[in-house]
Amino acid sequence: MSEFMQTLETTARSIREDSVGHSSLRRAEVRPQNQHKAPIATLAGLDLFMRFVTRHSHDFSLSEEARSFEEFKGNLLSRAALILDKALVARERAAEMGAQFVRDNAVILVQAYSRVIMSMLYHAANVQNKRFKVYVAEGRPNGDGIQAVSALRAAGIPCRAVLDSAVGYIMDKVDMVFVGAEGVVENGGVINQIGTYQIALVANALSKPVYAVAESYKFVRVYPLNQYDLPSETPDIVTFVSRGKSLTAHHDPQGEDEISASNPSVDYTPPQYLTLLLTDLGVLTPSGVSDELIKLYL
Repeated sequence: MSEFMQTLETTARSIREDSVGHSSLRRAEVRPQNQHKAPIATLAGLDLFMRFVTRHSHDFSLSEEARSFEEFKGNLLSRAALILDKALVARERAAEMGAQFVRDNAVILVQAYSRVIMSMLYHAANVQNKRFKVYVAEGRPNGDGIQAVSALRAAGIPCRAVLDSAVGYIMDKVDMVFVGAEGVVENGGVINQIGTYQIALVANALSKPVYAVAESYKFVRVYPLNQYDLPSETPDIVTFVSRGKSLTAHHDPQGEDEISASNPSVDYTPPQYLTLLLTDLGVLTPSGVSDELIKLYL
């Protein structure tokens, strides 16, 4: 479940608890594991949710049902459940759309673990009965690719884990690349797990198609100009200390956890490196994202 859906469920649960006797909302019990990653997904989803709340508030205030705030809150909660249902359906539709682009006997490269990509591969293998092989980039520092390899093998799909640094080495063996997205920005680029950008660069240099598979609720009204213009905290890796300070420093990140904390967890892939966006709304060119965002927010 995405960070947006987790946030929405936690908030809804807190509101329900408050309505039956709690005096205040509790903070979410589970904090996002990654400070750079969570804001991207939640920004897209919550922006869309606030549009729903604003429109619903206006409609409810004009209806005959409008009597008290408690009734409004109950009505809003009951209808907000539809967003979660639609989000799950959106993932299934995006996966089905992506599976249509999986060619029989193809060799596919995917970036780490993505729920929509996993659903797409399952659908292509078990529903469409296509035969293919999958390379999975390990997705450091979290190593989510190892989880993806285990899941694919359990489903009977031939796959191998690949070092992130070996992507260029195996790209000649690859027929197509599929990546997920934490967010799809206005110009059609995607924000996704770190390493996606370099995969797209290598694939583009070798004329391999790169397909981004994403749900429409991840469309976000953001227009980044470069890697450092994302709506998240800039990691420490982009700064250096002066020579004098570096010589007298008592500590430099050496452990894996420390290096992970000082490095980014997401990157931005510009639209020119993406072949198509495969979504629950259909097949889109990167330039078509802005039109869909206009439709969503009208």
